[in-house]
Formats: sequence, structure tokens, C-alpha cells
Amino acid sequence: MVTLADVAQHAGVSASTVSYVLSGKRSISASTRERVERSIEQLGYHPNAGARALASSRSNIIALMVPLRTDMYVPVMMEIAIAVATTARTFGYDVLLLTGEEGPAAVRRIEGSALADAMILMDVELHDDRLPLLREAGRPSVLIGLPADTTGLSCVDLDFAAAGAVCADHLSGLGHREIAVIGEAPGVYERLTGFAERTLSGLRERSGELGLRLLHRPCEGSYAAVSATVGRIFDERPGTTAFIVQNEAATDPLLALLRQQRRAVPEDISVVAICPDQVAVHASVPLTSVAVPAQEMGRRAVEQVVAKLAGRGTDEVVLLRPELTVRESAGPRAVPGDPSA
Repeated sequence: MVTLADVAQHAGVSASTVSYVLSGKRSISASTRERVERSIEQLGYHPNAGARALASSRSNIIALMVPLRTDMYVPVMMEIAIAVATTARTFGYDVLLLTGEEGPAAVRRIEGSALADAMILMDVELHDDRLPLLREAGRPSVLIGLPADTTGLSCVDLDFAAAGAVCADHLSGLGHREIAVIGEAPGVYERLTGFAERTLSGLRERSGELGLRLLHRPCEGSYAAVSATVGRIFDERPGTTAFIVQNEAATDPLLALLRQQRRAVPEDISVVAICPDQVAVHASVPLTSVAVPAQEMGRRAVEQVVAKLAGRGTDEVVLLRPELTVRESAGPRAVPGDPSA
């Protein structure tokens, strides 16, 4: 195993100089730094993580809290988590993944130990019980999500309220007036999960402005649940001509059910989704959709928390602008009796 002393000998400097180059604690001339870094690369030297942590009082680990609940679409959560992990490595940090539903206990555990230098939290609720502890904590933290009160917090998220409004605008422009929303599982709304509540708020506000009739129904992602939900929607609102879906697992069952009912998409029924692009593109009818930018959300969160660790960051809220991509699932509202419909 290559040691620090080996690097020093190869570079023709003292061991303390190599240490200062690695830690950044002292100013080193550019030529010396380049010589040391070249020796590190040529010899394949990797600093001992434990010794480095003791010397700097840093673990070089970021804790990522991502509760894996059965009512959430796990592939999206994991895509964000992978983006966090890969971005963290570019800054020299590893990621400690906490997947349990521990709530405040997980924050206390990280804050009261040397397990991690900073925290990134996902699955954020409007009134999340982890937030008071975060505001008091000494460790930097960033939320991937938006609570009701962002005071003293750093957050990054898609602007889900604007995403809901964009969907309403698009369908209104196509002439639709009766729109049903197939939402996330009931538990997501019972917890007042931020992204779902904000989407619904944006949809309702814009629908009111546009004079649209909106019906929202939470739904589990199984075929049976989607079938029952769609049946209730058409019973309650037989004039429904468009669906907005914020439930990745429900998209394929919905399209299959409409096909079985001989309702053509988009000729009879239009469908717009809020989902990752890979879900929209690979659906049986490519879906007009607002993308969930999972990778960018993960990357931005790491950049924020690393800036805080370096003493450069401030509390800020970053909302990513929603972008709607037109594909094949949404078209003009069919008018009864119109021979061209």
C-alpha cells in the first residue's frame, strides 16, 4: 500500500507538505502543489479515511434520509439518491443512506454523532416533524422538497405548484373543461407530503382562474385500484374528457383500462402526466408530461450542502421551472356530434 511518506519521497518534499496539500490547511505554492498531486496520481495514493477524519474532525460523509415507503414510487426516489451519491463523490464525499421511517430520531442520531458532516432529507412533508431539529442543528442540511415554512432552511425542488398550473393551461388550451386528477396513494395526502399537496394547490388555483371543473381522486398504483378509481370518476363526472396523472404506477393501468373501454387516447380522452421522462416515453401511448428532474434535484442538493460545508452557502430555496413536453396522449376535446371528432 502506498503511504504518505512514499508520496513525499516521490515528489521530493516533506511528509508535512503532502499533508498540507491534502488538507488545504496551509498555503502551498502552485508548482509544489502540482508536483505533489502528480505524485499522488502516479502512485495511486488514497488517504486513509479514518486518519483523515481524525485530523480534520470531518467524516467526509453526507447522510441522505430517504424513507422508502410502500405508497411512494421507489424508482424516482432511488434516481434522486443515485444522483446525490454520484455528485457527492465528485466533491470527495461518500453518502450514508438512511431508508427507515425514523423521522426526528434519525436527525438526532446524525446530529449527536460523528457519522456524517451534513444531511440531505427527502420525502418532505408540509409540516415535517424533522424541521425544528434541523433549524437547531449544527450540521449543514438541505431538503429535497418544500415544506410550508422554509424559514432557516435550504431547499431544492421542482416547482410542483407551477407544474400543476402548466398541466391545466395545456388542457384548457385544447378545449377541455372537465378534468379528473388521478393522484398519489391516499397515505401521501394524509401525511401532507409537500410535492403532492403543492401540485394539487397549483391545479386548483389555475383551474379556478380558467373556469375548469376539476375532480381529484387519490389512488393506489395497482390495476384494481386504478380500475375502481376510473369507474368512480366516470360515474361522478361522465363528461370528463381529460386526465392529469400524478402517480407513475397508475399510468400503464389507466391507458390499458381506457383501451378496454374503447376510449381512444387522445381522440376521446386526453392524458397528461407529471412523471419522469422514462415513464412518459415508454408508456403504451407516449405521454404528454411535465418531467420530474430527479437527477438535477439530487445534484443541486449536493452542491448546496457542499457550499455550506465550505462556509460559502446560505439558506436558499431553489425551485426548478417545470417543462411540459408534448407527445401523443393529449389532443383537442372531442365535441359530441362533430363528424371530425
